[in-house]
Amino acid sequence: MRLLATIFAAGLMTMPALAAQAAETPYQVERVYHIQSGHEGEWWKLFQKYQIAILDREKQLGFVTNYIVEKPGLHTSEDARWNYRIVITFPSYEASRHSGEVERQVFPDRAAMHRDEDRRGELTVNHWDLPIRQIDPHQVSD
Repeated sequence: MRLLATIFAAGLMTMPALAAQAAETPYQVERVYHIQSGHEGEWWKLFQKYQIAILDREKQLGFVTNYIVEKPGLHTSEDARWNYRIVITFPSYEASRHSGEVERQVFPDRAAMHRDEDRRGELTVNHWDLPIRQIDPHQVSD
C-alpha cells in the first residue's frame, strides 16, 4: 500500500498542468478500487478505519470540500469490474497536498497503520487515481 501511496504522490507532483491551476480552482480526484473476490468486507473495514477517517478530518480542516463513495448497483465483466469509487473534491490543488500531515495527526501509531494499509493493498486487485478536470463543452478540447 505504501507503494501505491508513493506512486500516487509522485504522479501528483509530476503533473505540471495541475500545479499551474489557480489556487481558487476546485480540484477533483477519482479513486477506484477493484477488490479480490471474497475479501470486500475486510477491505472496506480497513478503508473506513483509515481512509474515511482521514477524509473526514481533512473535511473538518477545510482541505476537502466534499467526497462521495460509490458502489456499482449491478455487475460487469471481471476485467471492467470495480468495487468502490471515491470522488474527492478539494478547494484547490494545493489543498490536496495535506493528506500526509493529516494522516500523521489522526494516526500517530504509524506501524499499526502501515500494517493495516499493507493488508488492504494485498486485498486490492487494481487501483487507480485519476485527476478530473471539468471542461467547457463549447470549447475545443486540448
